Amino acid sequence: MKRVVLIGGGYGGMNALHQIIENDIPSDVQITVIDRNPYHSLKTEFYAIAAGTKSDKEVRIDFPIHEQIYYVFGEVVEINTEEQKILLRDNEVPVTYDFLLIGLGCEDNYHGIQGAAEYTESVQSIAKARQAGLRINSLPAYSQVSVVGAGLSGIEVASEVRESRPDLNIRLLDRGSSVLSAFDKKIQSYVEEWFREHEVQILHHSNVELVADGIFYNNGEGILSDVIIWTAGVRPHRLVRSLPFEKDRHDKIIVNEYYQVPGNPTVFAVGDCATSEHSPSAQLAGQQGEQIGQILADILQGKQPKKPKDIKLKGQLGSLGKSDGFGNMYSQPMTGLLPRLAKSGVLWLNKRH
Repeated sequence: MKRVVLIGGGYGGMNALHQIIENDIPSDVQITVIDRNPYHSLKTEFYAIAAGTKSDKEVRIDFPIHEQIYYVFGEVVEINTEEQKILLRDNEVPVTYDFLLIGLGCEDNYHGIQGAAEYTESVQSIAKARQAGLRINSLPAYSQVSVVGAGLSGIEVASEVRESRPDLNIRLLDRGSSVLSAFDKKIQSYVEEWFREHEVQILHHSNVELVADGIFYNNGEGILSDVIIWTAGVRPHRLVRSLPFEKDRHDKIIVNEYYQVPGNPTVFAVGDCATSEHSPSAQLAGQQGEQIGQILADILQGKQPKKPKDIKLKGQLGSLGKSDGFGNMYSQPMTGLLPRLAKSGVLWLNKRH
């Protein structure tokens, strides 16, 4: 019996699983999926959970059912690649494997800032987004919400909270001179104007040095805030960072062209866990997952896998509330209703898939 274990039910892991299923799982193969949650969750929509504009049910998708696929729900505490086993909290029996796909995703990068982990909210998991939503939506009128980080996540959180709670005061902290530094200048200007029109304060050239309960220090100035949401960068899951594999400067596992760990070809990595020339995104993880699924399907059927094609991303989309948005679509900057509708369409397709 060949034992395949997928750690993480995110975009990469699920696309790999579906690809293996579509290629017919050989009768001598058993697949085990390990995840904290008994469902796949759409991380690109966690900002709406935090803002209270979407329910849990809207961002959850059931895992596929197959007689050769087993699910273990719990927290992974150790990945032992020497003995080829996975240890879970409150589970004395380890999960063993012959082939392993690591898709644990990422977590917040607090950059060593004291108090950031303890006193800020997050949208990096559905549980943390729920917690952020509870705090934000329990605030009385005129309370202050601060969002640290003006990348895609920060922009979507701040704009969605503004639309959800127009009675709150919202500020956005941007480390640079313009929000969305990875996007086109046209998009940057459009988004900044949206925030001005909707009375969201932007603090450019911010440098958060310390966070405490209800206050943070920015460039030496103490600023009060009822809720602080951290969206100032991510890094691979701590278990990935602890693995004895070579990693790049972002702590991602260096993989070969087949997404295998060099010197350990039974271990694959995907998404935020694997080094790539592209910036991390759900789209990237999904495409990588499809390719890994095809590679694994070939290996499990005794075939020589084909070299994957170069990944070509279609662009990146962001929302500004329910009826406005922005994005780079096929290298063209777009703003307004069209990219917002396109993002809704991508969400619909993900649910259908």
